[in-house]
Amino acid sequence: MSMKFREWRTVDLIVASVLGVASGVIFVAWNAAYAPLSVALAGFTPGLVGSLGGVWLIGGLLVALVVRRPGAAVLGEVIAASVSAMIGNQWGFTVLVLGIAQGLAMELGFRLMDRTRFDFAVVAVAGAFGGLAQGTLEYFYWWPGTGAEFAAVFITAATASGAILGAGLTVLLVRSLSKTGILATFGR
Repeated sequence: MSMKFREWRTVDLIVASVLGVASGVIFVAWNAAYAPLSVALAGFTPGLVGSLGGVWLIGGLLVALVVRRPGAAVLGEVIAASVSAMIGNQWGFTVLVLGIAQGLAMELGFRLMDRTRFDFAVVAVAGAFGGLAQGTLEYFYWWPGTGAEFAAVFITAATASGAILGAGLTVLLVRSLSKTGILATFGR
């Protein structure tokens, strides 16, 4: 997977950066909501907290869906994670490792699908790949020793969350942005 920025226009880089920063601000808001929501979910099934992770994939999915260039998901996710880390979150700069892994996984998902087609199914596959990477890394980093049942539920929930929550919110965001005319440069 090579990322050739010479194929990117200046407007692609600027819009990717702006969307990445905006996604990072969304991440900060979601970081605050995560704590009480995760406590509430913990009472249902161990590991179900993984279902909250899809929101943290918006940075990569949004930039990839708007810019539609190889590497867009990585760039968007890394910028968003960096903003989240710089503003402050409960996980510190470890979110950069997650951002890189999620972005690369989403790129793989987009690559396996038809890159000329960006409907919900394509974004959902990329989101599922990002969620799988996120769930796996988070399990081994923050939940070691919780057992096989927790791991299975957590990683499955994170994967589903990427496909449903992450992809769904991203598609809704792009549709909303398209209605404003701001994405006309990208044919959306």
